[in-house]
Amino acid sequence: MDSRQPFHVWTLPDGTPWAEFYRGPAGYRVDFPGVAQFSISADGRQIAARPAPGVPDAEVAHLLRNNVEPLARSRRLELVLHAAAVAVEDIALAFLGTSGRGKSTLAAAFAARGFSFLADDGLALDRRREGWLALPSHPAIRLWPDSLARLAPARSRCETTGRRPKFRLLAGPEVPHCGRPLPIGALYFLEESAAVGIAPVSPRDALIELVRHSFLLDVEEERLLRHHFAALGGLVRSTPAFRLAYPRRYEALPAVLAAVLGHRKVAADLEP
Repeated sequence: MDSRQPFHVWTLPDGTPWAEFYRGPAGYRVDFPGVAQFSISADGRQIAARPAPGVPDAEVAHLLRNNVEPLARSRRLELVLHAAAVAVEDIALAFLGTSGRGKSTLAAAFAARGFSFLADDGLALDRRREGWLALPSHPAIRLWPDSLARLAPARSRCETTGRRPKFRLLAGPEVPHCGRPLPIGALYFLEESAAVGIAPVSPRDALIELVRHSFLLDVEEERLLRHHFAALGGLVRSTPAFRLAYPRRYEALPAVLAAVLGHRKVAADLEP
């Protein structure tokens, strides 16, 4: 494996490297400094983990499930987005945004209202003859402790994700999970605002946003990039996209959910 400078780096908001990507003859290595190294075969079908000393298994499993597996799937020419998704009237609504933007919080808020969630972050899409389908992911939602305290139903179950302060809110009777693929009905790009609002996004702008919110293992491999852009182009041509702006306050969540549900109802009434 090539141990020289990484060809790509994910950084935290303060600029600290969070994940470093290396390429070599046998495939790829993704380093999460101080936590774990993951080797991914060139075809994306094999993954091996090497945790740093003292790192809990739960933290390694968290990285594998929510970051490394979606990256490997992209190498297999599958489309995986940084998105949460919930089911409303047998249609999947996807919420896209960078880490910390509120995707998981929205998924948990919908689930607490009885709407099944499909995915917490890594949303895989499958193109079928009848259109794009959102595929169910792991039956858990990752939440910070304050979100867990505000949103988790009283009888729900949760578990830690290792040393990280986040918890996994597990699916169950109080937190329903949808275990079957659903047609993707709309894409909502999350923005912070003083008021709740939903505005349409053009296919061109939606494509730009989707590039920012995609899992992609090798950002320099031409064949992978061609396939990825073709898939995103097909998605934006067939799926309406919107900006969902709202205040980042728990007290605003009921208004956000009401706006999305009302918007979905209007859109459904206009569908042929």
